[in-house]
Amino acid sequence: MTMRALDIAATGMAAQSQNLEVIANNIANINTTAFKRSRAEFTDLIYQAERLQGVSSRGQTAVVPEGAQIGLGVRTAAIRPLNIQGSLTNTGNQLDLAINGRGWLQVTMPDGTTLYTRAGALSTNANGQIVTADGYPIQPTIIVPNNTTAITISQSGLVEATIGGQTNPQQLGQITLANFVNEAGLMAMGGNLFQPTAASGQPVVGLPANPGYGAINQGYLEASNVDPVSEISNMIEAQRAYEMNSKVIETASAMASTISNMRVS
Repeated sequence: MTMRALDIAATGMAAQSQNLEVIANNIANINTTAFKRSRAEFTDLIYQAERLQGVSSRGQTAVVPEGAQIGLGVRTAAIRPLNIQGSLTNTGNQLDLAINGRGWLQVTMPDGTTLYTRAGALSTNANGQIVTADGYPIQPTIIVPNNTTAITISQSGLVEATIGGQTNPQQLGQITLANFVNEAGLMAMGGNLFQPTAASGQPVVGLPANPGYGAINQGYLEASNVDPVSEISNMIEAQRAYEMNSKVIETASAMASTISNMRVS
């Protein structure tokens, strides 16, 4: 039926419209620190059986070998974040940290909850506490003394400070990382922050550079893993798929008009 074709093509247009939204978000965050691009994944809808396969043909012993099923379109099954390592960019800032490998920094929110981020553009607040770009302190709490002249952070996350008037560096604390069984199950909260869900599993905290955990690179930031060439290619494919579905709607509408005119005449 032409009306069914209209509905099927409409699901295709809706799916490609959502696909374009995902691509647009990737491109918009091409310079966002530690941003992970996403990919829309689709699945077909249920099928209507016009003729069942595997049943007897007209009550005889012969069995219908294939049958006839009409699919009812497509839907978005998931928008999957691709947690691929971004390239490391040297900034020279002693409080810029890049995680080379798996792991998430732990961030304490104003309500006391813990969120997670890979954006390591850190700084200190008025109390000397190491915080994120939005002012949220990292866990465990690390406070930098006022008269600190240099900060050193090892690949294993050990934070030391050279304090004015002292020769030997003073240990300030230890940065730890959290891992998740299913990183794709984390819920994006905006601001480079993520919240655990039942799908991600509970965080498993460990030391950087230990087996299964990435190393800390001081003076570097992890760049977005968005590939501009790939995103432009995906955008063109989405546009063409959208246009093809719109063409199906035009054709189905024209066929329906033909049938309607035949009935009138």
